[in-house]
Amino acid sequence: MVGVGEDGERSSLARVCIVDFYGSILLDLYVKQRQEVTNYRTFVSGITEEHLTSDQTVEFEECRERVQRILEDKILVGHGLENDLSALEISHPWYQIRDTTKYAPFMKVQSKYGFLLPRKLKELAKEWLGQDIQQPGRPHCPVEDAKAALMLYRSVHRNWEKAILYHMNITTQIQNMQEGESRPTE
Repeated sequence: MVGVGEDGERSSLARVCIVDFYGSILLDLYVKQRQEVTNYRTFVSGITEEHLTSDQTVEFEECRERVQRILEDKILVGHGLENDLSALEISHPWYQIRDTTKYAPFMKVQSKYGFLLPRKLKELAKEWLGQDIQQPGRPHCPVEDAKAALMLYRSVHRNWEKAILYHMNITTQIQNMQEGESRPTE
């Protein structure tokens, strides 16, 4: 994301990276901006004016369509995917989303009340994978972040998929019960 608007506080999609199950890059695009960029956030994003003014950038709509084609009928793995999907203005079925910010074993317990809270990708990569990502003084690399989220998923995917299947079964049971209640009785 880069910043647009007054003081660059509003976020605008500037780069999209997608890797496959094995970490190979499927998509790495820079997105043309509709508004003037007022903060490139280069220290975090690594994005510069040159990236967004090159001939290689694509219009938002093209980026969005390419992402949707890749994601169709696929499991989407990432960290903080709600923000990414919102920036892309797309939705994805809940049962095909694996967000490392929302998977209970990856979360931390807020001690006072016992709430589960998301953890930073950097912390998870260090603890679960023994990897140092998002080094201080270096901008985040979206490919590195995507690969780290994918490796986290792969490290627990059997249990995660069992949990998703359980939730899908419960959802189906509830829907069936609700349909039964809405039918007229004779």
